Amino acid sequence: MRKTIYALATMDTKGDELCFVADCIRQTGLDVVLIDLSTRGSSDRADISAQTVAASHPEGPESVLEQTDRGQAVTAMAEALREWLPSEVSSKNVAGVIAIGGSGGTAIVAPAFQTLPVGFPKLIVSTVASGNTQPYVGSSDITLMYSVVDVAGLNSVSRRVLSNAAHAIAGMVANSHDFPEDRPALGMTMFGVTTPCVDMVREALEAKGFDPLVFHATGTGGQAMEKLVADGLIRGVLDITTTEAADEVVGGIMPGGPRRFDVILERGIPYIMSLGALDMVNFGARETVPNKFADRRFLVHNPQVTLMRTTVDENRQMAQWIAAKVNRSTAPIEILIPERGVSMLDAEGEAFYDPIADQCLFDTLEQEVQQTDERRITRLPYHINDAAFAEALVEAFERVCGDRFQ
Repeated sequence: MRKTIYALATMDTKGDELCFVADCIRQTGLDVVLIDLSTRGSSDRADISAQTVAASHPEGPESVLEQTDRGQAVTAMAEALREWLPSEVSSKNVAGVIAIGGSGGTAIVAPAFQTLPVGFPKLIVSTVASGNTQPYVGSSDITLMYSVVDVAGLNSVSRRVLSNAAHAIAGMVANSHDFPEDRPALGMTMFGVTTPCVDMVREALEAKGFDPLVFHATGTGGQAMEKLVADGLIRGVLDITTTEAADEVVGGIMPGGPRRFDVILERGIPYIMSLGALDMVNFGARETVPNKFADRRFLVHNPQVTLMRTTVDENRQMAQWIAAKVNRSTAPIEILIPERGVSMLDAEGEAFYDPIADQCLFDTLEQEVQQTDERRITRLPYHINDAAFAEALVEAFERVCGDRFQ
C-alpha cells in the first residue's frame, strides 16, 4: 500500500506554497492529500476542504467559518483540527503530516500535531520556529523548521526551504521502522543533581529486563513522560526527581503543570516516588530572578540557569500539594524519603544543605499522606545519591509490580 502524507495550510493564502511542497513529496513516490485550513475564503485545489475540518468543531462549522474576529477564528479552527486530525491519522493509513504557515497557521496546526503519537512523522515549516517554540512543540516530537523568509510566495529562498522540508518528511515516512517492544518501558525522572541515583537505578532495571526511559525534569520532561503514560507506552514510573513540583508551587521557570502526577495515578501503573531536587527552584539568568526573591540563597548553575534554595514554608506547601495528589491514588504506590538530602547540593557542606527545611518537607508529607496498605511512605537514612538508596528504589518498584511483568 502506498504511503500517504497529509499536507496542511491555510490555502487561501498559502496555496501555491503548499502545492509546491506536495509536488516535491510526490516526486519521491509518496502520495499527498492537501488539507485547507482557511478561516476566510477557500481553495479549489484542496483535497479536503476547510468546511470538512471545521465540521468537527463541537459547536459546528459556523463557529469556525463565521467568526468575524481573526484570532477567534484561528482558535476555533485549531480546536476543530484537534478533533479531526487524530481520527484521520488512525483510520486513513496516514503515514506523516507536514504543515506550513505563519504565526496563525502554526497556532492552528500545532495543538493537533501535539496529540499525535510519539514517533509519528510530523513537521511544521513556520515563521515562528526560531523564537520561543515551547507553545508549539509542547512535550511532543514535532519537528519545526524555520522558514527564514515569510511563507508568502515562491522565491529563491522559500523554494529551498520548502523543498528541504518536503524531502525531510518524505524521508521520515519512507524510512520509518517498527522497533520491537520486547521489554516493558518504564519512565524515570532525572536532574543533574540526582544523576548518580538515577543511573544506578536505570542500570539495575535494565539488568532485570526493563527498558527505562529517562526524562529530564525540566517541566516539559515530566509532561513528555506523562504523555507516554497516557498513550499506554510507559508501563511503570520511578519518579525519582519531582523537582517540577517546586517550580509549580513556588513559581520557577520549569513547572510540571497543575496536572503533574495526575495521569500516572489515574492509570494505576506501578509507581515509585521520591523527592529529588525539591531543594531548588529554577530560574533563568541571575538578573531575571524576580525581585521578591532578592534575599534568598542562590547558586548560578550556568549563565542561563540560576537555582534558588527552597524555604521551610515552601517545603511545607510542596508536601501538601503532592500529598493532595497522592491521596487520590487507588493503585499501589510507595514514596521513599532520603533523609540525608535530596540532591547533590543538599548534602552536608554543600550550598543548599538545610536539614531544617528538609525535615519540614519530610514531616509534612508523612502527616498529610493518608497511608494505607497500598499507599506507603518509607524514610531511609541515606542521601538520594547513595547506592543503598538506589537499591531501595529498585526493591520498592519490584514490590509494587508484584507479578505484573512475569
